[in-house]
Amino acid sequence: MMPEKDKLNHSEINTELDPITSLIAEFSDPDIQEEEFRNDFFQGLSGRRKKAAFALSLIWLVTILLHLVSWSFWIVLALGIFVTIQALRLMFVSPSVNNQALSTQENVNLPRMSLMVSAKNEEMVVRKLVKMLLSFDYPQELYEFWVINDNSSDGTGRILDELAQKHPQLKVLHRDNTAKGGKSGALNQAFALTNGDIIGVFDADAKASPDLLRKIVPLFEVENIGAIQVRKSMSNADENFWTQGQLSEMALDSYFQQQRIACGGMGELRGNGQFVRRLPLNSCGGWNEETITDDLDLTIRLHLDNWDINILEHPPVEEEGVKKAIALWHQRSRWAEGGYQRYFDYWRFIFSNRLNWHKKFDLLYFFLVQYIFPTAAIPDLVMVITRHHIPLIAPLTSLTLVLAFWGMFTGLKRTKSDTFLSITDNLKMIQQSILGMIYLTHWFIVMPVTTARMSIRQKQLKWVKTVHDGSSDNLELGLTE
Repeated sequence: MMPEKDKLNHSEINTELDPITSLIAEFSDPDIQEEEFRNDFFQGLSGRRKKAAFALSLIWLVTILLHLVSWSFWIVLALGIFVTIQALRLMFVSPSVNNQALSTQENVNLPRMSLMVSAKNEEMVVRKLVKMLLSFDYPQELYEFWVINDNSSDGTGRILDELAQKHPQLKVLHRDNTAKGGKSGALNQAFALTNGDIIGVFDADAKASPDLLRKIVPLFEVENIGAIQVRKSMSNADENFWTQGQLSEMALDSYFQQQRIACGGMGELRGNGQFVRRLPLNSCGGWNEETITDDLDLTIRLHLDNWDINILEHPPVEEEGVKKAIALWHQRSRWAEGGYQRYFDYWRFIFSNRLNWHKKFDLLYFFLVQYIFPTAAIPDLVMVITRHHIPLIAPLTSLTLVLAFWGMFTGLKRTKSDTFLSITDNLKMIQQSILGMIYLTHWFIVMPVTTARMSIRQKQLKWVKTVHDGSSDNLELGLTE
């Protein structure tokens, strides 16, 4: 059974705190005892709204001040040098590649696997899901899979019960409307019932190749690896501009993951296709039920607990991309807020000695690029228009866009590393990367708007699921019905 997770002080979470007091109150002695660290893991959640307001105000204030002081050039130059050095490191480091699968003769001492899927109103895809989970080339006695019917109002629960009668490996857990914690709560409840040494998590629309588990196991032979994230891809990429953009975005994300890990930075979990050792998952207290992005939250806690995260490039796990702009907006706003939350919740541990300097440097770079620069672009534009100044943030952003284009193109090439690429193929990928960069501009709207909204009100801590219709084609995996 999973050890009882540290209790959250809900009255503290809802208390309105002064932003500076909220930050200072969390500061702890750098020589804090290990036991205190464990007990305090989930206790930095108070005052998120105030922290967001403080961060937004600080970003605006600093950006405006940079336009008003004469020495701002040197600050921007220093930031530019920092961004450029890290970009060059990311571009030219060589990532390690390990896609070797275990052979059928290597079935001795294989770890037990427990796979989990939290499903809410997934009657359109749940039969395909179970079929996919049954297809893995792994000893049946060594893997089980749990599908959690999380208070579905459609036929998901009934279908799962029917399938469980036919397939003993399938275990079904039903949750009603009194269950708490959203997706994280569902995963924690099922995790307490599993027996695997390695816990895999999939989305209900996931598609994975039969040899995936045999590709995962060798990566866990490295002692300090606490988790593996499988590269994600889109099963409906040809649907429209939005799904094509998401395919390019996933290729870019995979590229950054590999390069960051090679530089000694932080690999990250992405929810669908994540595998975690039982030991570090227990040590971290399971999934945080007070966050809206359980994968990003678990990522930071694993690294703070001195575990590393690696990535499996081939084969990928596929999922359905959202097809409409409004659905994309809601999804990315949730991701943006969840990304912010981990910095607000764990900032004191990030600055402590629990992270090495390589990971701190990596976190700082991506915090600037992904969160600060897009948000600062708004006050920067205001000063350009009202004071007729030259832009200060735009040159920094342009440097990161060059890296993003290179990463997207390289990431797309890596997804086809097992095939010969002609000049025409490379030109098509350049075109796809250009369209992908156009698609990525939505983050320059999502980030500042999300930061502003967080300063006013937080999203409710509930599971807002992506709708899956099961109509997508299989692109990379070659699965047949």
